[in-house]
Amino acid sequence: MRKLMQQYEIDLVYLWVDGSDPVWLAKKNQFLGIQPEANIEAISKARVTDNGELKYSLRSMEKNAPWIRKVFIVTDEQTPSWLDETNEKVEIVDIRRLLPEESLPCYNSVIIEHFLWKIPGLSEYFLYSNDDMFFARPVTPAFFFTPTGWPIVRLQRSFLGKWMHNFKEHFSIHTNLYRKTLHNATLLIEKKFGKYYSGTPHHNVDAYLKSDYRRVVEKDFKEEIAATVTHHVRDEKDIQRIIYLYYALAVKRGKLKYTGRRESCRIRLHKPDYISFITKYRPYLFCLNDTHHATDEDRERVEPFLEALFPDKSSFERAGEPLHP
Repeated sequence: MRKLMQQYEIDLVYLWVDGSDPVWLAKKNQFLGIQPEANIEAISKARVTDNGELKYSLRSMEKNAPWIRKVFIVTDEQTPSWLDETNEKVEIVDIRRLLPEESLPCYNSVIIEHFLWKIPGLSEYFLYSNDDMFFARPVTPAFFFTPTGWPIVRLQRSFLGKWMHNFKEHFSIHTNLYRKTLHNATLLIEKKFGKYYSGTPHHNVDAYLKSDYRRVVEKDFKEEIAATVTHHVRDEKDIQRIIYLYYALAVKRGKLKYTGRRESCRIRLHKPDYISFITKYRPYLFCLNDTHHATDEDRERVEPFLEALFPDKSSFERAGEPLHP
């Protein structure tokens, strides 16, 4: 894997939003005022609340994946107040540089994710992370890419997807918005390549090839994705980004690996004891997943937990920022 480290540059992309920013919130509320039918799940507080995670995700990356070449933070006219923009390893990318005019304004991360490949200067090999995902232990590029440069596709075993597939013609299936967008992706891959993947995302840092992204968006599923880009908030007809991982598997440009909590641990924010998961599983990656089940009291526990886990400031933080907020 030393050859991969020397031959390929690997970048890291985040989506980030501060949902408490009054300017951003006013824009969103004004837009939603003309769309009262918006699905309540699609506009949930959990999707935009900033619990301070990004700062600690970057600390975890610098400590445990220092070989990352550059970090791109995709935002909607926002910049974290603590971020040192003079650091050449980080760049803020506004969504207006990526999305077509008809997608704006956009409060739908699913749509934004379809345009990550258009980030100027993005490496062919890149990782994608939400701001609530963390590198808990040292990892090398071999954790994410094979020696030949194919992404390692981490999925969780799941029978829900196959159940939905087998019975979709006979039952009105009650499921959430997220699962519907996953299912849309699986059906497209099955129709195009004759392969149905029932494994679901491990909800953590994933590896991608920019060229795969481009083939999906501009060639293989151009019309299907184009039909969704005007979904300004989440919609059940969206196509979840798992399509890029399923695509890599279908065209034999990816390696499937079913994963468990010892590799990738998803901790829901409303669970009472975060550190117990870290201690028990000692995962390489973990996610603090905010959902509609979480309360403001749950969210107040996030930053003290992360500060204790990653106390050392990273080079991405401004000089003079308090060490212990």
